[in-house]
Amino acid sequence: MRYLVIAVLVLIVASLGSALFFVFHDQSGSNRAVKALAIRVGLSILLFLFLMAGFYFGFIPGRLT
Repeated sequence: MRYLVIAVLVLIVASLGSALFFVFHDQSGSNRAVKALAIRVGLSILLFLFLMAGFYFGFIPGRLT
């Protein structure tokens, strides 16, 4: 579970980095930066839903107080 979350976080940062690269190096009519940012948002939402489902189904234990 931990490695999957770390892998998705790395993908989110990579997508953000590629969007930054496209902003600085693409022509003005290109929309590759928008696609990269849309992928980043999609991965972030997917990670959030995955973490919520993992907690709900017991893959991520809650804190014992």
